[in-house]
Amino acid sequence: MFIGHFAPAFAAAAISPRAPRLGTLFIAGQLVDWGFFVFASLGIEKMRIEPGATAMVPFDLYYMPYTHSLLGSAVWAVIFGLIVTAWLRDGKAGTLAALVVLSHWALDFLTHRPDLTLAGGNTAYGLGLWNVPALAIPLELLITLGAFWWYIRQTRGPIGPPLVLLVVLLAMQALNWFGPVPAEVSLSLYLQALAAYAVATLLARWVGTNRRHKRPRD
Repeated sequence: MFIGHFAPAFAAAAISPRAPRLGTLFIAGQLVDWGFFVFASLGIEKMRIEPGATAMVPFDLYYMPYTHSLLGSAVWAVIFGLIVTAWLRDGKAGTLAALVVLSHWALDFLTHRPDLTLAGGNTAYGLGLWNVPALAIPLELLITLGAFWWYIRQTRGPIGPPLVLLVVLLAMQALNWFGPVPAEVSLSLYLQALAAYAVATLLARWVGTNRRHKRPRD
């Protein structure tokens, strides 16, 4: 899952006027992937190209206990939530940010083949919807577009910036689904992923500075 991880960010921004800005929530939605690609570039976590690993994604994510175990994701969530709480001096904002971080594991559980662990170790989990494109593709679009629509309904501001963000996200997702498959794992692959997250986050920050929640801050 790629842009589907931003759905909880849109939802959190929609649910409460005390939520962090959208750019911060976009970081939260993909935080463990930021961590994974940095760790992979340093050789701490590992992946390889395995054609046919799943019908949609040719990656064998065979060692990622620090980011994609449930325990690891929870640690990232708590740390990020505490940072947001301290920065905004708002425990509710920090809690929402932490929940967005933790949502990453739950969404990956739906799509990944069994490569997610609870706390490292050999027992892995994943429903493997990447092997069923007819389910995985509509699911990712549905949750992303639904959360985006909810965010637009619950906030006010110019519609142009969020539409630009949505078009860019859909273009990135199309490239992810239908673009050329990398021949090998390399530093450039990791940097491309990080660059995509950075572009999405910068656009989300732009959107967040131009929209405000319709409800007053309680």
